[in-house]
Amino acid sequence: MMRLMLKHFLSPKFIVPALVVGAAVALTAADAVKKSLGYEATSPLIPGTKWHVHDGTRPVPPVVTPAATFSHLAPPPSDATVLFDGKDLSKWKSGKGDAGWKIEGGYMEVAPKSGSIQTKDSFADFQLHLEFATPAKVDGNSQGRGNSGVLFNGVYEVQVLDSYENPTYPDGQCAALYGQSPPLANASKKPGEWQSYDIIWESPRWDADGKIAKKAAVTVIHNGVVVHHRKEYLGNTPHQNNGNYNKPHAPEVFIQLQDHNNPMRFRNIWLRSLRQYDQP
Repeated sequence: MMRLMLKHFLSPKFIVPALVVGAAVALTAADAVKKSLGYEATSPLIPGTKWHVHDGTRPVPPVVTPAATFSHLAPPPSDATVLFDGKDLSKWKSGKGDAGWKIEGGYMEVAPKSGSIQTKDSFADFQLHLEFATPAKVDGNSQGRGNSGVLFNGVYEVQVLDSYENPTYPDGQCAALYGQSPPLANASKKPGEWQSYDIIWESPRWDADGKIAKKAAVTVIHNGVVVHHRKEYLGNTPHQNNGNYNKPHAPEVFIQLQDHNNPMRFRNIWLRSLRQYDQP
């Protein structure tokens, strides 16, 4: 009897179907893990694409290992507005009044339940430099790991996230235009290491009738790697929904750093307003 059973289980008629079933189960499990990263089943399609907002099945940007340093600790040019020099938060405020983040070691760090902070002044069309570090101690995964954001006027976000070996939906990974455009590459450094953003921001404009005449656009260099080149925003960047330009505002925008309940660190933040060619 035992020999007959072994002969049956080792026969091609049994092995081949078993392998096929096993492979199918493995693929189904892998697909389930991938799909669980996003919200493609409940989010709208992004205009002009075949992808849903926060689509877990969207192509993942390739990993590019950045150089050890790029613009890290770059001193501000002579015409720059220094927004944070490691000493105080005098250029920042929160929705509650004074900025409540803590300062130590030349950087600012999100304090528990302190809320997001934003610049007191507003600017139009500029070059922005800042550096950030996600927590060295890895806690959580996907969007729960080292999450923050750089937001212009509080509504146009360049995502900040620990995207070092941390799968998530591509339009929500580090340097994504949140909910709209994944970065061209994943240039993230390891948790705890300082990273740089060099961002060229172009403000949106509306015509006299309140219709969008020029969309907001950004060029983003992450750790020395170009991840967006004059990429237009489709509008504001809400969670799990498409943005729009239904609320006109002045070209001058404030810069917001997001509190997403992670102890994120920021340092060396400065800005240069952009001139027009042949401007007197």
